[in-house]
Order: sequence, then structure tokens, then C-alpha cells
Amino acid sequence: MMKYWINKFLIISSLAALLAVVCIVISDILVKASTRKKVFNSVQNIPKNKVGLLLGTAKFLQSGEPNLYYKYRVEAAVELLNAGKVEFILVSGDNSTKYYDEPSIFETDLIEAGIPADKMYKDYAGFRTLDSIVRSKEVFGQSSITVISQPFHNERAIYIATRKGIDAIGYNSERVIAEYGLKCRSESVWPA
Repeated sequence: MMKYWINKFLIISSLAALLAVVCIVISDILVKASTRKKVFNSVQNIPKNKVGLLLGTAKFLQSGEPNLYYKYRVEAAVELLNAGKVEFILVSGDNSTKYYDEPSIFETDLIEAGIPADKMYKDYAGFRTLDSIVRSKEVFGQSSITVISQPFHNERAIYIATRKGIDAIGYNSERVIAEYGLKCRSESVWPA
């Protein structure tokens, strides 16, 4: 009798796990499909917006190595502003302790890259993507934004923005393929 219940439990658990995987895959497909025409890899092709929302991340990895996600987002923000595709950068990130301040670190590096301080605003409560998106509208008054991050992050942010009544597009910074140390920007070079 015990063997019967163990087998039944294993079957139900396996079906539940399979259902979870199917739901994740379907969700990913829906997000990608709904944002496909709203993400851009080229500064020449992206429409102009007043504000670029630079999504936060740590400058360094726990190992102390530079975080390439951070580096490539800074480069993408500089490209957009220098090309006249955005007028201002809203730097959103985590500032949950006095020892951790993503927006100020981004601001310092953007200034070092030639971006004037008066072209930047800081959102210190961008603890997660949802917060950054909602606050861009509710706190900073933006109903149209260009999200600046890696492709997977832009897709998710644009999907959230659309659900929150914000007209959002995304500028894809270079991807970071951690296992291989590769980078790329073109969707045709490296599949999502």
C-alpha cells in the first residue's frame, strides 16, 4: 500500500513540475512576442524619447571582478544620450544601505564618460524592475521611456511598463554570456 502512495506522489510531483516548466516557457514566449518590436539593438534605429531609464545593477561582482552588465549599461546610456535619442537619463537602482548606492555610482561613471550631471536624475528606490518602472511614472512623471539594460531585462521591463500604462521601448546594451565570457548586441549573432 505504501508503494502505491509513493508512486502516486511521484507521478503527481512530476506532473506539477512539468506544468510549472510549461508555464514558465509560455510566459517567456508571451513576453518576447509582446515586446519584439519595442526593443532595439542599434542607436540609429531607436526612436527618440525624452528620458532613458537606466536600470541598476552592482558595479562589481561578489568576487570583486567588474560586472559586465553594469559596464555595458553605462556604455549604452552614453550612446543614447550622445546620439540625441534621449535627453535625460533616469538612473534607477538600489540604495538600501548607506554602504550600497547604485544610482550614485552610475552617476559618477556617467559623468566620467562625459555625461553632464544636469542630464541625470537619480531614483534611489529602484530596488527591483517593477519599482523602477512604476516610479518612473508615479514619482518622475514619465509616461514614455526608453529602458536601458540587457535584452532579457528590457523585455521584462517593457512588458511591466505596458501593463502599468507606460509607453516603453528598450535599448539593448551588450549581452553578457557568463559561461563563455562572450558579448554581443545583435539578435542574429546570439539567440535569446
